[in-house]
Amino acid sequence: MTHMKTQAEWEEEMSFKILQFIRNELYLDLRFLNPALSALIPKADASLQTLATNGIYLYYSTDQILRIFQKNPKFLTRAYLHSVLHCVFSHLWIRGNRERSLWNLACDIVVEYTIDVMEKPSTKRILTWLRSQIYEDLAKEPSYISAASVYRMLLPLSAQKRVSLQTEFYTDDHHYWPASGTRTPLQEQAQEQWGQIARQTKLQQERQSGDTNEGSKLFASQIRAERSRRNYGDFLRKFSIYREELHTDPDAFDLNFYTFGLRLYGNLPLIEALETREVKKIREFVIVVDTSDSTSGKLVKNFLRETFRILHEREHFFTSCNIRILQCDDQIRSEQEIQNLDQFERFLEQFTIIGGGGTDFRPAFAYVNSLIEQRRFLNLSGLLYFTDGQGIYPQKRPPYQTAFLFLGNYEESAVPPWAMRLQLEPEEFL
Repeated sequence: MTHMKTQAEWEEEMSFKILQFIRNELYLDLRFLNPALSALIPKADASLQTLATNGIYLYYSTDQILRIFQKNPKFLTRAYLHSVLHCVFSHLWIRGNRERSLWNLACDIVVEYTIDVMEKPSTKRILTWLRSQIYEDLAKEPSYISAASVYRMLLPLSAQKRVSLQTEFYTDDHHYWPASGTRTPLQEQAQEQWGQIARQTKLQQERQSGDTNEGSKLFASQIRAERSRRNYGDFLRKFSIYREELHTDPDAFDLNFYTFGLRLYGNLPLIEALETREVKKIREFVIVVDTSDSTSGKLVKNFLRETFRILHEREHFFTSCNIRILQCDDQIRSEQEIQNLDQFERFLEQFTIIGGGGTDFRPAFAYVNSLIEQRRFLNLSGLLYFTDGQGIYPQKRPPYQTAFLFLGNYEESAVPPWAMRLQLEPEEFL
């Protein structure tokens, strides 16, 4: 006997088909987005009034999908693309310490601006006066637009103006976005996956050389802008190394046999726990601070404080360590060796900027190389260079990981290909 569908089952089936139809419509206009458009898993949530995502699922209300598709299908198409672009641009994971509601607004403005400037048939709409005014302000920006730059633009606005913009640009629900600093391993995996999708999308778009309008250029710059902004703590862990430290390894023995032996023989476990395990923590690295005229002393100090806060987390630090903090403009101005976290804290209390000339990155690398030759470093994890990016880079790749941490926009073509790079935003260190 053929099973008769209930109304709920029919609505669920129709909603899923509508989402597939929307995805196909977007694919016809934006073929380079195919990996991104297919990445989110549809999942029904009756409590929603619009779409939502956590980077893994695309949440939707069947009632809302059916109702809106009949009245305004283009809204659903835009909403689908809107949620996908939040993921492509990593908006869910790079908020940091920014105020949540204002960050949500900044991300919505950036995504809507990108969609509107691309002017694709499936998503094109008439702009309201308020939207047109905001877009004119964004077009005046001297560099590419990012959620962080829009966030700074929104900070001085009145509460009434912010509410007007939130009403204008609200499209999807952000309550599934992970809270700052509380990401699960599944969320970290999702962020990594979307990073790969963003890179694939950028490559696919570059192959489509015929699509060179302003919208396509804006989209490409958005990917470049947002994928270079990652959580500083996550980035710092890339400078970790595996070392053996005295510590019980809970995964190295069967706890059932271990406790059974204690019960049976009193103080004789059947399997003794291993006393060491391999851990991934920071042991030796260098922080170089660019003290040229263009670098703010307050931001430098707050950057060091944030570095200290991250290192203070026990899981990221060895019992003993060797950290060098150098201040350098066109030459080495000061050096501080840190052996433990207490020394780090005392150093920060007395820290002052020394220097103020032009920027030349080469002296710092030459000095660190000499320390390695003198065996002052035995296992250097890497070098972090905090700078505005306006300086002379070394041509030869050093024998250790190197990352330039840029405060704001920088000229990407000037950075050596062997160097990692991370774009920091000033509000991260306010």
